[in-house]
Order: sequence, then structure tokens, then C-alpha cells
Amino acid sequence: MKIKDVKALGLSGQSPKGGWSNEIRPADAIHALIVVETECGEIGLGSVFTDARLVEAGVEVLRPLLVGECAIEPMRVSEKLHQNTFWMGRGGTLTHTISGIDMALWDLLGKATGQPVGRLLGGTYRKRVKAYASILMEEPDLMRERAAEYAGKGFRAIKIGWGPFGRRNDPKLDEAIVRAAREGAGDGCMLMVDAGASDAYWPNGLKWAINTAAMLADHDVIWFEEALPPDALEDHAALRAQSPVAIASGECLTRRQSYLPWFTARALDVVQPDVTKVGGISEQIRIAHMAEAFGIRMIGHGWNTALGLAADLQIAAALPQTDLVEYIGGSPYVDDIKRGGWQLDEDGMLPVPDAPGLGISLDLEALSALTPDLGPLGR
Repeated sequence: MKIKDVKALGLSGQSPKGGWSNEIRPADAIHALIVVETECGEIGLGSVFTDARLVEAGVEVLRPLLVGECAIEPMRVSEKLHQNTFWMGRGGTLTHTISGIDMALWDLLGKATGQPVGRLLGGTYRKRVKAYASILMEEPDLMRERAAEYAGKGFRAIKIGWGPFGRRNDPKLDEAIVRAAREGAGDGCMLMVDAGASDAYWPNGLKWAINTAAMLADHDVIWFEEALPPDALEDHAALRAQSPVAIASGECLTRRQSYLPWFTARALDVVQPDVTKVGGISEQIRIAHMAEAFGIRMIGHGWNTALGLAADLQIAAALPQTDLVEYIGGSPYVDDIKRGGWQLDEDGMLPVPDAPGLGISLDLEALSALTPDLGPLGR
């Protein structure tokens, strides 16, 4: 089974509200799908979380290395792409683009063998995974309402992030937001807090993070995510040593080599690589096994499209300690483009798709409203 072509499809028109300093406009394409087509007509699908213009450029660079390659050897082919583009820079556009290609190749391998990706990764530990709703922080009254809304939808875990938290030099406001979220979610709901310190010009440092971690413990918060800028390795290690709640980060890093210093420094309790940026499923599973050797829990960050979520579910099925999956609330790129949508069960869990490959089918009618050209998907 040889690769015939690869194409990027930017998604735009309904980009969800984000936590970035400069708001993402609905017309901006910050998510892209990857379509890998084989000579026998099979199609594999992947997803990339970066500007679609960059993904399209990355595809043009990588296409000569892909066409004619075996479509059902994802780890070898992805490593070939990494090795032959090392001098162009590791960790940016090309790594992000390879992530989507790698996902698509795993999808093709699953379809060729009739197996879900989770089983191909070595076997499955679970058939369903608890989903945590990932929602933006709001002013306290609205935060209480939003948390109650998602608890009412059946979520048994909620993460609140970004918004005004930590950005107004007002610890009382920070605590009021968290208290309101806890009140809205209820005592039986897991609650996580994401400061979003990868934001531009993050204003706080280690002392703020230590003090805030103590406050979060008072509200039974499970983990404190991105409490410090993503390059502050030593400060993360110091924070973890003093924090009463677990420290989580890692969505901005790419490839396994970047994670090893964080593991050896004991800087994290929870590591969160993004399968749509980190190098794909091939890299994510390697990172997860490394993390496990250091006693660090891996919870994926591929929340941004239905394909990213499907990949995270397959990976979670194949890992003994990965029992949560992130689910961005209210995104058409997650909910609408999957045929049949997603349904939580009575325990707030999502079933791991058991069909071959990533295990999901796309709703082409819904997808056609979000991308100008479906390419081989529309044939």
C-alpha cells in the first residue's frame, strides 16, 4: 500500500473562542486536517493544531519524501520525515505537520489490519475514558453558571483555564473564580485549573504560582496546569516540590527529546503532550512510556478536533495510567464533524472507538462548511 498524495484542509468559520491574548477570529484557520491518500484509494486522516497556512507549506516540503512510501509503517515513515528535515529546525511547522501525517498513517494501518489503533499500540487497558470538559474561565458569576452547565451535561470532570485568572494582579479574584467553579461543578466533580502561562507576556512568577497552588488545594483542585511559562524548567521543579496539588504542563513541547530534561528534573506530575503538534501518535506513545518510567502521568492534549480527540482516546486505551481525556466544550470542529457526534455515558465517560484505525468517520456535509475543498474526501 503506497502513498499517492497528501493534502492539508484548513478549518475555519467556526473557530471556538480561545484564551489567547489576541482573540482568534472565527474566520482564522488555526486547525487543519491531513488527508493521506494511497494508490489503492484508501484514505487516512490526521489533525494539526497550528495555522493552516503553515501546514500547507509543511505538506509541500514533505510531499517528495512521502509519495511512493509504504502507507502502513507509520513509525518508520514519520522518523524518515524527521531525520530528513532536521536541519530545517525541529519542533516548529514541520514537526507539527508530521504530527498530522503520522496520525493519518496510523489510521491507514488500522484500516489495513482491521484493528483500532489502541490495539496496534500494544493492547488495550480500557474501553472508555473519563472526559473532562475544557472551558474558559469567566468572571465568578458566569463561571459558576458555566461549570454548572457542563456538570449538567454529564461531565464528571471540568478544567477551567485562561480568562482573567492571574492576569489582573488580584488574588482575591483568582480565588473567587475557582470557588465559583467548584460551587457550580459540585463537590463530586473533578476540577482542574489551567493558568495558561504560555500566554504572551505572562505577568507572574514562581512565588505567585506557589501561593496560588496553596489556594487551589483549598478548593480540592486535582492539578495546576501551565502555572509558569513553558521554558521555566527550574521554576517548575521548584513549584512541584512545594505545591500541595499536582503540577501539569507540556503542551508546548514537541518530540520526545524535549521532554526528557523535564522528566529528569522531576518538574511535572502530569505531562500533556499534544498529539496534533508533538510528532503524532508515534511520538506521543514514546513520551508516554518515558513518563511512565519516571512515575509521571501522561494525559493528552489533542482536544482541538474530532480526530485529535479520537487519537487521544486510542492512546489512552493503550496506557495503564492514562484515564482522562480532554474535551473542549462547544467546538464544531470536535462535535459536528464526527458522524454521529460524541456521547458521554452515565459516568461521564467516552467510549474508545473500536472501528479500525482511529475509529471514527467524518460528516462530510458538516465538514464541507468548514473547509473550501474536501479534496480526496469529496470524491
